[in-house]
Amino acid sequence: MTDFTPNEMMTIAAARALSNDDVCFVGIGAPSAACNVARLTHAPDITLIYESGTIGTRPSVLPLSIGDGELCETALTTVSVPEMFRYWLQGGRITLGFLGAAQLDRFGNINTTVIGDYFKPKVRLPGGGGAPEIATSCGKIFITMKQAVRGLVEKLDFYTSFGHGDGGDHRRRLGIRTAGPALLITDLAVWEPDPETKEFTVVSLHRGVTRQMVQDTCGWTVRFSDRLEETPQPSELELGTLRDLQRRTELAHGGRKGN
Repeated sequence: MTDFTPNEMMTIAAARALSNDDVCFVGIGAPSAACNVARLTHAPDITLIYESGTIGTRPSVLPLSIGDGELCETALTTVSVPEMFRYWLQGGRITLGFLGAAQLDRFGNINTTVIGDYFKPKVRLPGGGGAPEIATSCGKIFITMKQAVRGLVEKLDFYTSFGHGDGGDHRRRLGIRTAGPALLITDLAVWEPDPETKEFTVVSLHRGVTRQMVQDTCGWTVRFSDRLEETPQPSELELGTLRDLQRRTELAHGGRKGN
């Protein structure tokens, strides 16, 4: 039996959710790792777009930031940031946005701005960047994050990016026509929104994970699918591809990791 870490399972489970036909707006970190593993395995023709304006990029190592030269050097083309957002993103040409979160609630709303009071925060986070526009303009949204009660919270300290709001048809009532958060992949489980309430529900547990482990690392009462499954373990190809990518990245960046 192949050994793997929870973080590797999360990245590979996220990669599997991507298809060859996706036009994907990629976030730095775990989303970038997942998207590039997909490109190097089952989805060689996936179109990866980064916020800096690089379109169809095929990096050999994971970028440290959206400004990493590796992205521009390997892209089909690079456009200005205003063109990226106005023509590509807001024009409805991107099928999928891949985001991370510092805080996430049960309806897929995201906080990447502050922890604590906005005017006297305990922690000042990087901010929204393009995430609020990505969350509303991409065809659908996938989210990756490690589980912890400080991250999966009952109530956000700040609403940076809109998910399903208060649940149900909240997006539609606001005139947002895109699907919103469609998948949450953590280091313990895979979650999908309930078709009616839009509350994230656990649909599969990773190997060795129990329901109690998921509940202990979540700030709300977790709902589990009636058809709860076990996430398929990483194949040798998937695991080898991810580890080779991480190894090349570490060598290229002198020990600084882009995942």
